Amino acid sequence: MTTTANGTLHLTPEQVEATAPGYAALREQPGLARVVLPGLRTPVRLVTRYADVKAALAEPRLVRDRGAVLGPVDQEGDAQDELMEAAASGLPAEYVKYFSGHLALFDGPEHARRRAPLTRAFTARRIAALRAFVEAKADELLATAARDDGRIDLLQEFAYPLSAHVICELIGVDERDRDQVCGLIRDFAYGDGSRMGEALAGIVEYCRDLVARRRAEPAEDLISALVQGAQADEDGLSDDELVGIVFLLINTGITPPALFLAHGALALLDHPEQAARLHAEPELLGRAVPELLRHITLVRIGATLYATEDFDFAGTRLVRGEAVTVSLLAADRDTAEYGASADLLDIGREFGRGDGHLAFGHGAHYCIGAALGRLVTSVVLDRLFVRRSSLRLAVGREELEFGHWPADGFHLVSLPVRL
Repeated sequence: MTTTANGTLHLTPEQVEATAPGYAALREQPGLARVVLPGLRTPVRLVTRYADVKAALAEPRLVRDRGAVLGPVDQEGDAQDELMEAAASGLPAEYVKYFSGHLALFDGPEHARRRAPLTRAFTARRIAALRAFVEAKADELLATAARDDGRIDLLQEFAYPLSAHVICELIGVDERDRDQVCGLIRDFAYGDGSRMGEALAGIVEYCRDLVARRRAEPAEDLISALVQGAQADEDGLSDDELVGIVFLLINTGITPPALFLAHGALALLDHPEQAARLHAEPELLGRAVPELLRHITLVRIGATLYATEDFDFAGTRLVRGEAVTVSLLAADRDTAEYGASADLLDIGREFGRGDGHLAFGHGAHYCIGAALGRLVTSVVLDRLFVRRSSLRLAVGREELEFGHWPADGFHLVSLPVRL
């Protein structure tokens, strides 16, 4: 870490994802460090201790909507704005609102109004009913590789397509449209970037058409449930907001889960004794899923929060409008919460009540797709490590390619393996 004259730490992508010794030092120091995240310019207060991160995510005086705290005249640089600008760079202006309408950026009643219909539609029954589809699609994708030479890019040819098809099934994309929509998702979420703008436009227009069709002819899918809920509620979602919700599911329901599946597989390949144990003791699958979620914590840095007033938090005096963010990864590797083995992967680790980690967040913005994420992860681990013991890297570990996004650490670009 480099430190400026005013004590601000400038973090690198390596430091954002490295839990020791950097985060350990930050957790041990009093108060909250002032940091600039990699690729950004604006400093924030960084929360790293498990108890403090959990408290921050439930603290009503820390909100997501900066505009509700500061007027336009007061606003200068902002880390959240920098991230939004980076995400929307080069995209058609008329579609950028589907980024700015993200649920993570709202608070209180407005957040509840937008989230409640999705929560009601995202039922346990609907998620449980997806298991057979997830299993069949995972088997189909793996069988294709098995018919060749057994080599497959586990990220690009398995995790991404699997996540895309699962989201299409959940939303209710018609079978005849599935290849077209999955192609648009590929170009938007994990292609080479050359068709990202066209793909975004195509996804939004398809979603608009799907909302209209389901309003005329409801089906047994999530989009129909959302449309019907909007019609029944006088304060329900507008068509634009419904399209935004579907885009949210596509934007957050494909790339992060796919990357997590690839990183989860790599973690087990990096810890062959843990992979062997899971194969030998399949009953540990129920523990392996939350442990991998904790150990990897794919979303390392949470959304930016803003103090609504001057107050003391985690040993630091925050002033109104000051930006705070949480390191979910640092929290999930905190020795005060997990003991001396916090940095170790242990698929037999026992957790208490609840998730046992903060990989899905906490409080009002807890991940809506957590149950779906756990289901897909359990199916994938079963297929890759419980039912087979032969999975191995197809290239040297040092040959794996990684990239990184602003404010984040490194993520796999591909994961070539042999089944």
